[in-house]
Amino acid sequence: MTGRPKHRIAVEEVVLHGNRVSFRRAGTGPAIVLIHGITGSSRTWEEVIPPLAERHTVIAPDLLGHGESAKPRGDYSLGAYASGMRDLLIALGIDKATVVGHSLGGGVAMQFAYQFPERVERLALVSSGGLGQEVNLLLRAATLPAAEYVLPLLCAEPFRNAGASVARLLGRAGLRPGRDLEETARGFASLGDMEARQAFVHTVRGIMDISGQRVSARDRLYLAAAVPTLLVWGEHDRMIPVSHGREAHQAMPGSRCIVYEDAGHFPHCTNPWRFATDLLDFVEDTSPAVVDENEVRALMRRDG
Repeated sequence: MTGRPKHRIAVEEVVLHGNRVSFRRAGTGPAIVLIHGITGSSRTWEEVIPPLAERHTVIAPDLLGHGESAKPRGDYSLGAYASGMRDLLIALGIDKATVVGHSLGGGVAMQFAYQFPERVERLALVSSGGLGQEVNLLLRAATLPAAEYVLPLLCAEPFRNAGASVARLLGRAGLRPGRDLEETARGFASLGDMEARQAFVHTVRGIMDISGQRVSARDRLYLAAAVPTLLVWGEHDRMIPVSHGREAHQAMPGSRCIVYEDAGHFPHCTNPWRFATDLLDFVEDTSPAVVDENEVRALMRRDG
């Protein structure tokens, strides 16, 4: 890539099963899907989308319960999120894509690949959930019964406007000043309405408890042998430790692992240009996955 490209990012909506789904779209070419993390939205990819859109169709949705998408009373499991991604791609006429997921979005991406392997050309997991038990106390606390009562206080306007108070709270959770603090604070600010808080609590309780993450893909990573996989992490991630990425890399034959020494939980925000370059290099260096059910069957029988 030479120079900083300027691509218009269109914010669009589609109604699926009666629920509004907002998404960002840019560029043309083979599809790349970007899935944000918990309390996040497609805005987290704003600086990454333009360079990717030079060569690709880029789709970045707001998951249900997040951003500008609907926040219904419903299923916020990884399986439901993955099915929602499948439905969005069908609605947009996209058969296959390189699927990129950050944090919770990494868990959704892996679930999507597990449920709909014929639709995945490559996987990129960014500070991904679902690869180990450890996770920051800030998220684990949301699994407690009192979370519904505490969140309204944390998200109240006076507290959200007190930047120093938010910084102190997140600093105690181990988050570093900079993009980690900014993105996490913006995520908490998004929980200002009851529907968003309920979606957040339902999502967190579906994947973890007070001891940590309880939904893990580690026992199925061997199935990803045929899927080109990139793992990107920040060395100073205090939300999900970098050791999860390194251990997953060892368990996924042929995977590629890149650790950003200057980043925390949001490496794609800390250095968006480098992230886009690394992702484009990964796409160009690998061939799309081809699903062979006989090979998958053999792997599963051998593992059993």
